[in-house]
Amino acid sequence: MKTKTTRRLAAAALLGACVLVTASPASAAASTDLPAGIACPDFPLRIAGSDGRVRVKEFTDKSGKVVLRILQVATGVVLTYTNLTTQKSVSIKTSGSVWHIVNNPDETQTWTMTGHNGLILFPTDIPAGPTTTQYNGRVVFNFDPSNGFAEVISTSGKARDICAELS
Repeated sequence: MKTKTTRRLAAAALLGACVLVTASPASAAASTDLPAGIACPDFPLRIAGSDGRVRVKEFTDKSGKVVLRILQVATGVVLTYTNLTTQKSVSIKTSGSVWHIVNNPDETQTWTMTGHNGLILFPTDIPAGPTTTQYNGRVVFNFDPSNGFAEVISTSGKARDICAELS
């Protein structure tokens, strides 16, 4: 059974790798290691983000409260996925991605990601994981920040099965 902390860590791993890059020197890399069974079924996976920049735009109401959506734009981040058992890795220059996050009244979020983005799914998600997929296109999913549960609504464009590539 996965803890809430582990689920939140993995759910945010790809985004965190991209976002942490902005606080680091251009040559530094932000990374997250995930145990086997979290991001890939048979091996632990490292996700590292380097280079690039992330800009965040929050939309607020008259009182200054963030409402409806948060827009995050990333350009030029290089994501490197590494099988920590074999040390085999693949690097992908994301060449731009946009995350549009809508905060729903029930405290869940609807994410629309376009461009180059990675997505990790767990066995309890819909569809069931563990999977790590790198998309070049559009992905829409609902996310519950309280428990890390995600449900994919739609995908379009190219999809790369990172776990299969690194097996």
